[in-house]
Amino acid sequence: MKNEVIVRNNLANAVFPQIKPKSYEEAVRRALIRLQAGQIKTSWSDAVSSSQGHRTPARLTTQDGMISERREIQVWVSPKALYRTFTSLGGRKGWLYMNWVWRFRGLLDTIVGGVGMRSGRRDSNLLRPGDTIDFWRVEAIEPDRLLRLRAEMKVPGKAWLQFEIFPDHNNFTTLVQTAFFAPKGLFGVLYWYLLYPIHSLIFSGLIRRIAQKS
Repeated sequence: MKNEVIVRNNLANAVFPQIKPKSYEEAVRRALIRLQAGQIKTSWSDAVSSSQGHRTPARLTTQDGMISERREIQVWVSPKALYRTFTSLGGRKGWLYMNWVWRFRGLLDTIVGGVGMRSGRRDSNLLRPGDTIDFWRVEAIEPDRLLRLRAEMKVPGKAWLQFEIFPDHNNFTTLVQTAFFAPKGLFGVLYWYLLYPIHSLIFSGLIRRIAQKS
């Protein structure tokens, strides 16, 4: 903490009587509620842009304990074409980029008692909320606009992978891919930053291949 926050007198109550402080328990409860499925933000402010050579530039942000890595790419295709591509990921079709790494991650998860790659997906083209895609589960889906996947592999925290579509002018479409991670304790934070280089490589390649295939 940059500032001392220990209360040593009740002066603040006298100066700001209209403010009613919340208890520690209530503050923690409210913070945890924000991690519920439907309350994950789809965009983040005050992001720091970074570029890693040939990789797609990313915005890495930490807010309210949630780490997000956002990438976007502009493609001269229709929203429907992009949507069709990223909703067909996984299963027999694989993950388009470094598919062997995804399979290796599934194998490691199986070894430690996780779900692994499971049996792929219910349908090779169609998705609905609750469907599984390898070690992900469809948490939210909106035709030609959004797909959010929740990780079900064993990780020290909670993780999501989200794809969003934003139509632009002149027949261009912007694809936004965001990885969210809510680390659990110090080990969760270390896990994210130790694996960040490989995650950065994979997610950068993934969004480019989605654009190319579309």
